[in-house]
Amino acid sequence: MSPRQKTLAVLVLVVALVLEIVDMTIVNIALPAIKAGIGADTGHAQWIVAGYSISFALLLMAGGRLGDSLGYRRMMVWGVAGFTLASAACGLAQDGSQLVAARLLQGATGALMAPQSMALLTVLFDPLERVAKMALFGVVGGLAAIAGPILGGILIDADVLGLGWRLLFLINVPVGAVTIAAALRFLPDSRSALPSGYDLSGTLWFGAAVGALIWPLIGGEGEGRAHGGLLWLTLAAVPLGWLGWRHVARRTAAGRPALFDPAILAIPTFRLGLGMSIAFAAANAGFLFVFAFALQAERGQTPLMAGMLHMPFGLGAMFGIGFMSRRLLPRLGRILPCVGSLLMALSCWLVLGAIGLGWPLSTVAPAMITAGTGMGMTIGSIGPITFSQMDRAHAGAASGLVKT
Repeated sequence: MSPRQKTLAVLVLVVALVLEIVDMTIVNIALPAIKAGIGADTGHAQWIVAGYSISFALLLMAGGRLGDSLGYRRMMVWGVAGFTLASAACGLAQDGSQLVAARLLQGATGALMAPQSMALLTVLFDPLERVAKMALFGVVGGLAAIAGPILGGILIDADVLGLGWRLLFLINVPVGAVTIAAALRFLPDSRSALPSGYDLSGTLWFGAAVGALIWPLIGGEGEGRAHGGLLWLTLAAVPLGWLGWRHVARRTAAGRPALFDPAILAIPTFRLGLGMSIAFAAANAGFLFVFAFALQAERGQTPLMAGMLHMPFGLGAMFGIGFMSRRLLPRLGRILPCVGSLLMALSCWLVLGAIGLGWPLSTVAPAMITAGTGMGMTIGSIGPITFSQMDRAHAGAASGLVKT
C-alpha cells in the first residue's frame, strides 16, 4: 500500500476506536438522566455501565482470533455493523432491562471490532513506524475517553428534538454507516498466515474464566457480596483459565487453529505490556467513572459542567501522549510508564479529595491536568512496548489479549 492509502486506513481505524471508547465512557455522565427518564433502578444503572464491559471482555480474544482467521477488514465491518444496530437499540430502549440487553449486545459487537485496529496497525507498519502510529492512537483514545462525558453533557443539555440521553446512542448510527463504507474502501483485505479455523472450545474455556472472575465483582451487590458462593466462583477462574491454557497449548502443538499461541506470552515485552495494561485500565476506568458520577451526586453539578471538568484531563493526556511519551520513551523505556502512573495516582487522590471534602472546584482543574499528563505518559508507552517484538502472524490474537 502507498503512504496515502495507509494514512486513509489509519483514519478509518481511528474512527472505529473513537466509537468503541466513547460509548464506554459517555454513559457515565448520562446515568442520572437515564435513571430519571426510564425509571431504571440502581441495579440497572450498574449493569448499563458494566454490561458493556463484561460482554466486551468475554469476547475480545474470540474477536482477535476471528480477525486472524477470517480477515481483519471483514471482522471490522461486521463489528461496526453490529455495534451500529446495538446503538440504535440502546437509543430506542423503553426500560432499564431493554437498555441493559442492548448494552450487552453493544459490548459483544464492539469485541469483534476492537482487536482489528491494533492488528491492522501491526500488519501495516514495522515496529519503528508503529511508535508514532500508536502514539496517535493513544492521543485519540485518551481524548475519546474524555470527550465521551463532555459530549454527553452537551447533548443532554441541548436536548435535541426532545431525545435527551437517547441521542448519545443514536448519534452512532450515521457515524457507523460512514465507517462501514470507508472500511470497505480503504482497509486492506489481510489475514494471518497461521492455519485458518476457529477454536470454539478455547473461547468457551477462557470466556468462562473471565466470567467467573468478573461476575462476582458486578453481581455481588449488597448482602450478596458476602455470600460464599461468589468467592468460590471467583476462585474457579484459576482452574478454568488453566484448563483453557492446556487446551490452546495442545491445539498449537498439534498444528491446529487455537484461540492464541501460548508462545507469545514468552515474549518479555508482551508480558510486561499485559501487566501494565491491566493495572492502567483498572485505575483509569474506575477513576473516570467515580469522577463523573460524584460531581453530580455529591456536588450537584449539571451533566454539562461535569463534562466540561473533564477537559483539563484531556489536555493533559494530549501533552502526555503527543509530547512526553514520544520524546522520552526512546530514552527511558519502561521507566516512563512508571513515572506517569505515579503522577496520575497522586493527582487522582487530590481530585477525589477535593470533591469529597468540598474544596472549591477551581482546585480540581490543575490536578486533572497533571492526572491527564500522567495518564498520557503511561498509555502512550504501553502500546509500543507491548507490540515491539510481536510477529505479525499473531497480530489479531495478541491484540485480543491486550484489549481483554
